[in-house]
Amino acid sequence: MAIIFPFKAVRPQASLAQQVGAPPYDVLSSDEARKAAATNPYSFLHVTKSEIDMPLDLSIYDASVYEKARLNLEAMLSSGVLFKEEKECYYIYELVMNGRSQTGLVCCSSVDDYENDVIKKHEFTRPEKEQDRIQHISSTGAQTGNVFLAYRNNATIDEIISQWKKTQAPQYDFIADDGITHRIWVVNDDATIRNITDTFQQQIPCTYIADGHHRAASAAKVRKALGSKAGPEAGKFLTTLFPANELKILPYNRVVKELGGMTEGEFLSALQDDFSISHYDIPVEPSGIHEFGVYLNKKWYHLTALEGTYTEDPIGVLDVTILSNNVLEKLLDINDQRTDKRIDFVGGIRGLKELEKRVDSGEMKVAFSFYPVSIEQLFDIADSGNVMPPKSTWFEPKLRDGLLTHLI
Repeated sequence: MAIIFPFKAVRPQASLAQQVGAPPYDVLSSDEARKAAATNPYSFLHVTKSEIDMPLDLSIYDASVYEKARLNLEAMLSSGVLFKEEKECYYIYELVMNGRSQTGLVCCSSVDDYENDVIKKHEFTRPEKEQDRIQHISSTGAQTGNVFLAYRNNATIDEIISQWKKTQAPQYDFIADDGITHRIWVVNDDATIRNITDTFQQQIPCTYIADGHHRAASAAKVRKALGSKAGPEAGKFLTTLFPANELKILPYNRVVKELGGMTEGEFLSALQDDFSISHYDIPVEPSGIHEFGVYLNKKWYHLTALEGTYTEDPIGVLDVTILSNNVLEKLLDINDQRTDKRIDFVGGIRGLKELEKRVDSGEMKVAFSFYPVSIEQLFDIADSGNVMPPKSTWFEPKLRDGLLTHLI
C-alpha cells in the first residue's frame, strides 16, 4: 500500500509567492530562464536553473553551477524570502487552466515504495538528465522539483480535500504570467493529517509516476550514495498526488535532425509501407489514435497506421510505439531515444508552431505530432510491468517550483 508523509516544507512568504514560483526546471531552456528571471531576484529559477547567474560560456553541468544553486537557496532562506514550516503538514495544490481545475495533494512519498514498485513507472530515464538532478539534490540538500504521481480515485481522499478547500482559506492564490491560477492550502490539523496518511496506507494500493521519472530516480540514488549518512528525510521525496479523473495528458511530439541518408521523396515513399499518407496545407493535429502529423520541408502530411503494422498489447498499440518501430527504428536507425542525439522532444503545450519553428530553422529536418496517450493506457502499461518509449506523455498544467520544497 502507498506510504506518504507530511513534511516541513520550505516555502515563500505569501506576499512573494507569485514572484518566487517558477516553471519546472526542465520546461525552459537556459536562455528562456535567463530572460524570465532577469528582473526578478526572487524567482526560484535562480535555484533550479542557477546557470542563469553564471558566465554564458560555462557548461550547465559544471560543479560551480550546482554550488551556485546551493548558495542561492541559502540566500533566499537567510533573507526571509523563504522559510521552513514549523510542523509537518500536507498541502493541497489547485491549478486552473483555461477554466479547467485540477487539485492534488503535496506530500513526501517513500523511496522504499519507489524501489519496491509500489510507485509504478512507465518510462526509462535518460542518464544525463538523471545525473543532473543527482548533482542538484546532493549540492543543495533539497528536492526542489515535484514528482507528479497519479492514483485511482478514492472517495475518502476526495471528500477530505474538498471539505478542506471549502472551509479553509488558501495560503497562496495567484495567477502566473502564463494565465494559470495556483492555489495552495496548508493542511495542519493533526486529525486530518492522520486521516490522509491512514487512508493512503489502507486504501491506495499503488501510485503511478505521471511526470518526474528523473526526479524520482535521482532521489533514490542520492539516498543510496549517502549510505550510512542518509537521514530519514533522504528516504522520502517530494511528490504531488492527483486522482486520475482530474488529469489531462497532452502529446509529447518529436523532432529529428536527419532522414537516415534518404531524400525527402525516398522517405515519404518508405512511409507508405506502413501508413496511408495525405498532404495538408495546414498544421496536422491528429484527431484519433494511430494518426500522426509529419512536417517536412514546410509541408504537413497526415499519416494513418495501416492495420497489421502494430500489435494490440498494451505497449504495441501505443502511437509512440508505432512511430518508434515503423519510422524511428526502421527508417531512421534511431534505436535508443534516451541517448540518441539526433532526436529531441517537444511538449504538446508548445503547439505545432514550435515543431514548424524547429524544422524551418534548419536545426531539425522532420517533426512528428501525436494523439495523446490516455491515463488508462498509462495505468495499464505500468500495471503490466512494461515501459513506454521515453517522453510519451506531457501533463499540463505544471506545478510551480519554489512554492513547496523538501529538504533532505
